[in-house]
Amino acid sequence: MFEFDQYLGFLAFLTILTIGFWLMMFLLLFVVPYWLGGNIIELIKEKRDAKKAKRNL
Repeated sequence: MFEFDQYLGFLAFLTILTIGFWLMMFLLLFVVPYWLGGNIIELIKEKRDAKKAKRNL
């Protein structure tokens, strides 16, 4: 069976694996869509402002 230090190593491995999994989920489900959405909104605003500036000249 496992020795105590092997048991602690296994628990450390599971902890790091779980933290990495949830960090990846957080990045893929919240951070990346927020970043992409913000960039798309800024691009739309820039195009709209350029169109207004061209129309006012």
